[in-house]
Amino acid sequence: MREPDAARAPRTVLITGGAGFIGSNLADRLAGDGHRVVVYDALTRPGVAENLSWLRARHPDRVSAVVADIRDADRIADCVADADAVFHLAAQVAVTTSLVAPMEDFTVNLGGTLNVLEALRRRGAPVPLLFASTNKVYGNLPDMPLAATADAYVPSDPELRAHGVGEDRPLDFHTPYGCSKGAADQYVLDYARSYGIPAAVMRMSCVYGPRQMGTEDQGWVAHFLISALEGRPISIYGDGRQVRDILHVSDAVAAYRAAWERIGQVRGRAFNLGGGPENAVSLRHVLAFIEALADRPIDLRFADWRAGDQRYYVSDMRRAAAALGLPPRMPWRTGVADLAAWLAEARGLTLPAGLGSDGARLMGAAE
Repeated sequence: MREPDAARAPRTVLITGGAGFIGSNLADRLAGDGHRVVVYDALTRPGVAENLSWLRARHPDRVSAVVADIRDADRIADCVADADAVFHLAAQVAVTTSLVAPMEDFTVNLGGTLNVLEALRRRGAPVPLLFASTNKVYGNLPDMPLAATADAYVPSDPELRAHGVGEDRPLDFHTPYGCSKGAADQYVLDYARSYGIPAAVMRMSCVYGPRQMGTEDQGWVAHFLISALEGRPISIYGDGRQVRDILHVSDAVAAYRAAWERIGQVRGRAFNLGGGPENAVSLRHVLAFIEALADRPIDLRFADWRAGDQRYYVSDMRRAAAALGLPPRMPWRTGVADLAAWLAEARGLTLPAGLGSDGARLMGAAE
């Protein structure tokens, strides 16, 4: 197998879902590093075609595209045959969609992942695979005692408050989405064991940042910002005290690159990937900060809790930080202000007072 620093030399990299939010940011960084990037994407989600056009304009000689479905085993095998590394991000990404269309969720998330794994197994070469999993593999965490403060849920266990949920937490799949992504997560780890594929799994929390066009179903930080900047109401499912550790996409990209660079040491392992306790925020915290950024009140509307929604999830990042050599993560207020500036420019909106066109930070707001 290649040495851990093989990712430093120019390679051909396949990114499934490469025109999506995280995929396009990853593709941009890898192409900027000098790699040849093949973006494999069905281009079915809003905004992804624009992301691909942006990538091609920025890297005309290094980014190519294959417009195809991850369920097309022959097409994915053709692309895997020429790849020096594979980042598998293509997925059905919404819990709500999985409940409405569980068979599609299954065939995309689990069937598509098996197509990638089988293509790698049949090729026989030790091609690194980095897989985008989810914190939903841990389920609803029903045994975690929580206290409700005025604006957030807080674990009663001081260890959980200090560090978050670790990778040793038992897996507990909920909703079709949790089942499909959780099964894919386990298949990737088992193909690493059974067939020697140098693969690692990244169990992501809430990633946000430029090139994200969020909806109610997925990408809630961007969705809140878009709604606030355009003066539209925001629906909150639950009471708004639910807590997540949000991670700027630049930090997620850095973690994927580090895992590829160190695949010799981290093969066969799963890592939590989130903002960690220092970036643990409730929906109410984020909404208060967005109100300060937008300089206007937000019209909030409340509805019942949705299936599979964790009241508290924060990633224990100690294992990933140590194994991957990760730097400190971007503070959440800095990152949310950065996304607000990008969204305002991308959507042709007037930047609110206090937030410059260069993403100048409105620090101290909503403390």
